[in-house]
Amino acid sequence: MSWIFFPFEVLAIALAWSVLVLFVEILAAYFDRKQPVPIGSERPRVVVLIPAHNESQGIVPTIADIRSQLGSGDRLLVVADNCSDDTAEVALAHGAEVIRRDDARNRGKGFALDFGLRSLAVDDPEVVIVIDADCRVGSRAIEMLATVCAVTQRPAQALYLMSAPAGASVNHQIAEFAWRIKNDLRPRGLRALGLPCQLMGSGMAFPRLALENVNFASGHLTEDLELGLLLASTGHAPLFCPAAQVKSVFPLTAAASRSQRQRWEHGHLAILITRVCPLIGKALLERNLNLLTLSLDAAVPPTVLLALLTIMAALTNVAAALLGAGLLGILVGFGTLVGLCAAIMLAWNVRGRDLITTSSLRAIGPYLAAKAGIYIRAFAREKIWIRTTRGGGVDDL
Repeated sequence: MSWIFFPFEVLAIALAWSVLVLFVEILAAYFDRKQPVPIGSERPRVVVLIPAHNESQGIVPTIADIRSQLGSGDRLLVVADNCSDDTAEVALAHGAEVIRRDDARNRGKGFALDFGLRSLAVDDPEVVIVIDADCRVGSRAIEMLATVCAVTQRPAQALYLMSAPAGASVNHQIAEFAWRIKNDLRPRGLRALGLPCQLMGSGMAFPRLALENVNFASGHLTEDLELGLLLASTGHAPLFCPAAQVKSVFPLTAAASRSQRQRWEHGHLAILITRVCPLIGKALLERNLNLLTLSLDAAVPPTVLLALLTIMAALTNVAAALLGAGLLGILVGFGTLVGLCAAIMLAWNVRGRDLITTSSLRAIGPYLAAKAGIYIRAFAREKIWIRTTRGGGVDDL
């Protein structure tokens, strides 16, 4: 009868591996002392692409941040994609070049980026930087990203942070902490180990040579994650450049928050389920360490889902052990739970003290319940670009 419990033991081992990867990344970030790539007096010319869908209310500060960092020969190109507002007119009025795209069938950020890239001339700048239309761009970020690309001839990813809006609920602070783990600590740990990072969707810089065999025209919900894995498989794994920063703000309204979270979570899970195992096999066969690193990193479920699965697996394996399945599952499950708690506490000590306080703990239960609902709907795939509405009343995330 022990074979009945075998799937539970396999789940426990898979979760243990994910927690080990997470723990190693956060531990490496804790001890990270690696210096940034030195910035020279000259940098390559760049073209900055801003894919924008109905962003007229928020794109002006983004354009201003970027224009202040552009030099002679640089370009700023806004792709007004399927817009029903005056995004194109606003961008033009504030000094950006604009191209319009109208294609109701092929909707998504990937299609907008592909359209922008195909519009570039052969003699245009050799570094392409992608910034989302609702992001603020840190000082010298364009220069640092362009220099890393020029020095390494590899894509570079800025530190992309999202913060809780003023007056937001505790749930937004929990979400911001989870975002810091995903977009700051984990890639920082990989960087400390001399390894590549995932792409994050904004603050991405590419040598144009690396894009020659890449098809951006995708409606995938997490086209950035998929793109990073593809680039790693072709020898152009992205590098993390935390000195360059782009920032945005979580949406305030419950509907907007739910839409945003579902896109991220569903997209990540789709890649985890359908792509990660073949990519790990490909990396091992080709001895591609960078692809193996990013595949293993992508195999780690979102932090909250990992916590929910770890707790569920531990309880299930306790029950299985009581029914005669043996102690392997329960030992692995307990060790995994301890490792996960240690990783989260270490992350909190490094990047969460200002967000998660004793008073925040009461919100963790409702937050986990809300996230569980997202994962239940994770197989409902949505392949359209729905712009996240920002502003409005303060609702729970």
